[in-house]
Amino acid sequence: MTKQKSFLDFLVSKNLVDAITLDSLNREAEETNKNIEELILEKSSIKEAEFYNLKSQFLKVPFRDLSDLKIEPEVFRLIPLEAAQHYRFIPLVLDSKKKILEAGMLDPNDIGAREALNFIAHRNNLTPKVFIIGLTDFKNTLKEYSSLKGEVKQALDQLKKEIDEEKEKGPITDKEKIEKIAEEAPISKVVALIIKHAIEQRASDIHVEPAEREVIVRYRIDGILHDAMILPSQVHSGIIARIKVLSNLKLDEHRLPQDGRFKIQTEEQKISFRVSILPTFYGEKIVMRLLLEGGKRFTLESLGFWGESLERIHRAIKKPYGMILATGPTGCGKTTTLYTILEILNQPGVNICTIEDPIEYQIPRINQTQVKPQIGLTFASGLRALVRQDPNVIMVGEIRDTETAGLAINAALTGHLVLSTLHTNSAAGAIPRLVDMGAEQFLIASTINIVMAQRLTRKLCSESKEKYNLTKAQIEEMKKDINLDEMLKMLKREKIVKESATWESIDFYRPKPSKDSVDGYKDRVGIREVLEVSSTIKDLITKNATSDEIEAQARKEGMVTMIEDGFVKAVQGQTTLEEVLRVTRE
Repeated sequence: MTKQKSFLDFLVSKNLVDAITLDSLNREAEETNKNIEELILEKSSIKEAEFYNLKSQFLKVPFRDLSDLKIEPEVFRLIPLEAAQHYRFIPLVLDSKKKILEAGMLDPNDIGAREALNFIAHRNNLTPKVFIIGLTDFKNTLKEYSSLKGEVKQALDQLKKEIDEEKEKGPITDKEKIEKIAEEAPISKVVALIIKHAIEQRASDIHVEPAEREVIVRYRIDGILHDAMILPSQVHSGIIARIKVLSNLKLDEHRLPQDGRFKIQTEEQKISFRVSILPTFYGEKIVMRLLLEGGKRFTLESLGFWGESLERIHRAIKKPYGMILATGPTGCGKTTTLYTILEILNQPGVNICTIEDPIEYQIPRINQTQVKPQIGLTFASGLRALVRQDPNVIMVGEIRDTETAGLAINAALTGHLVLSTLHTNSAAGAIPRLVDMGAEQFLIASTINIVMAQRLTRKLCSESKEKYNLTKAQIEEMKKDINLDEMLKMLKREKIVKESATWESIDFYRPKPSKDSVDGYKDRVGIREVLEVSSTIKDLITKNATSDEIEAQARKEGMVTMIEDGFVKAVQGQTTLEEVLRVTRE
């Protein structure tokens, strides 16, 4: 960081950037989480070539112009795309005789990036040789990098060959003819390889996004979207058609959204793909959610629940009636939490019925119904039917409207245990959300047993993390947003740290690259809060208390908030402070 600041000061001393502008850009970089150097190039008059040549001289690292360099496909395979994007370096040339890997970096002074590059090179029995490269060259190479993923490139080459053969017979003016070529064997292989790479990289979602001149494929891995490959725009219609065929969707419908699903069987597992197709300006966009079938069953402990929060859930699920709510944004694991609770409740003497959109996992002995709004089967109408099915436990995929909220509360009042989800930022926020939907406060107070709120953070790879301690500057910065005194009291009360601990003495952890993970993270862990509706909180609800007042009372009664739970898991080495702050501030 010192060198980085020195280089920026160096730019000021050369009158290339003035000090006031630099301060402003530094603030913008912090607020928007953008790179300060990119902002300087974007908003100042300094030319990119001049900028990186000066940086080369300042850091005494040679500059490399990539305009005439052709990077071989086998060189790309040495550094995973995710590592290239995360650490902002790319492979350039492999000298097999001398065992040297030449690599281009935007910031050779980045210690984490240097360590990652050294690790990757040494794993391949190579010595790294570093060059500074320009931002445009880096971005252009990433595009080439993506489109040259071996097997995909072969399939695209075959597609290009077939189109060229058609062109030799005469000019192709018929768009449908090109689309037909694209829909046949080569495009099927492209789709199969997109799916194969996603499974290998443990992706939870695949995005296929059309742009003006290209198709961008992105994977969501451990909650973060990464560019996976860039494909030529002419394959877009073929990919759409192939996925529609797999999902049994209408091939001739391009104006309306469509939803479907399909399954594939690999050697290790069966995977269900939930498909959503949405029309956009440049064509139809696809998002596929990957769901493992018959995979490992979760427990509440493995999901990240512990201590009093875990006890509260067990108390709530032993009650014969009432509501259990899971809250949080889309993709934070609410449904997985409810499925885990259903697994605990799934006993021979219990009748469990669900109404879902969609059914994400099929569970033996549980009666699961998929909503179909186009034929009138909504959450509300489905819930009305479910209560006539003699259920003990009902799960409603999501409470979205006044009618569903009223029916769910009524079911909980009449002797059923009801599980559902809501989109709120905190556990206490579920109460005003239900009130906003038209539910009466006294009914809410009478029915809700617990509310769980959660987020997912990336989990540190167990064999690739290192300890560090907070500096005084970091502690002062965190004090602006977090009550660190209360946080420290909580950590001591829960016996997570010693009574004598101070923020300077507590060990935290940061990621290190390993053979299993180039960025030091693998999988995700939940950070959660569990609000139990006690008699005191019931009184607050009936008196129309705000969510802040309800949360304050819950904390007095021992509730550990999400950010506090995140700090606990950061101290335990399960995740990092940066991850906790990222997901709780979003």
